[in-house]
Amino acid sequence: MVFVGFGFLMVFLQRYGFSSVGFTFLLAAFALQWSTLVQGFLHSFHSGHIHVGVESMINADFCAGAVLISFGAVLGKTGPAQLLLMALLEVVLFGINEFVLLHLLGVRDAGGSMTIHTFGAYFGLVLSRVLYRPQLEKSKHRQGSVYHSDLFAMIGTIFLWIFWPSFNSALTALGAGQHRTALNTYYSLAASTLGTFALSALVGEDGRLDMVHIQNAALAGGVVVGTSSEMMLTPFGALAAGFLAGTVSTLGYKFFTPILESKFKVQDTCGVHNLHGMPGVLGALLGVLVAGLATHEAYGDGLESVFPLIAEGQRSATSQAMLQLFGLFVTLMFASVGGGLGGLLLKLPFLDSPPDSQCYEDQVHWQVPGEHEDEAQGPLRVEEADTQA
Repeated sequence: MVFVGFGFLMVFLQRYGFSSVGFTFLLAAFALQWSTLVQGFLHSFHSGHIHVGVESMINADFCAGAVLISFGAVLGKTGPAQLLLMALLEVVLFGINEFVLLHLLGVRDAGGSMTIHTFGAYFGLVLSRVLYRPQLEKSKHRQGSVYHSDLFAMIGTIFLWIFWPSFNSALTALGAGQHRTALNTYYSLAASTLGTFALSALVGEDGRLDMVHIQNAALAGGVVVGTSSEMMLTPFGALAAGFLAGTVSTLGYKFFTPILESKFKVQDTCGVHNLHGMPGVLGALLGVLVAGLATHEAYGDGLESVFPLIAEGQRSATSQAMLQLFGLFVTLMFASVGGGLGGLLLKLPFLDSPPDSQCYEDQVHWQVPGEHEDEAQGPLRVEEADTQA
């Protein structure tokens, strides 16, 4: 999911395919190692050693996912040095936020609606706001997709879609809990896909589908049940949540992304607000609702694996729900402060960010075959002339 899914989902930009897949590769490889250390110090540091296992590897993978979500918000406008610095900071904050939520507050968030999606999205969006480029119009012509780049992006979508049930259920309790999580995610994804197709045709020109909606909003179902999929959501609840998420996400791409840029000065390249931000917050709120309805009758013996504190009588379902809600606010706070701080760091002049006229362009950082030297220097000469003028 991390290397193929996220990597290819971002190749929709016509001249930025190398960077999308390549920088995803770089960032994920870095984040996996760094978050193993950070999470190791927070969770499994005993007698001078960090203990690792399959679970710590999966957790590091989740963290890499959050970093790549943030990458989506600043895609095309940042260089590799900036991205590595972003990952360096974000992994630390991700680890602290996750520790506060899961260990100190006892929040349940198996598939990471809050810890991964909401955190990654709003970290990236605030980062993008701080790095706002008023002159980005100069690169507007490269911001669209072409036929084959959209087709490649669908590889990422299908990959993510297929693996999302296992992503949400990876760290849940073996047996019924894990099966329930996978099933709920599966139903939710199916419903969000239908919702996306329906809405895309409804708001599209001449009733035609928009590839951007299908690539992204169809996945919103996986995000929206991240928190509640291990709970007794019921298949109907999963289908309803998925359909709602697909609808909201599609409407976000159609109407809200332009407002985000014009009014709030947030240039969200991949639309992470629509795929991870809004569905992530909806997922957290759905978790609040479903946690508040938890009873011994509904869960039976399974209550102990999903809500251990309620099963032991240390906490009521209502207080669990309130803490779930508080967890959402804590996540938004960490993400906003972290994104703001990260944005200021990424503005340091020696970090080599691409000029406004060279955004969304592979040639800045890659040797592109078939491109002659003089062509490669052409746009840069124009840029020099611009600055002199």
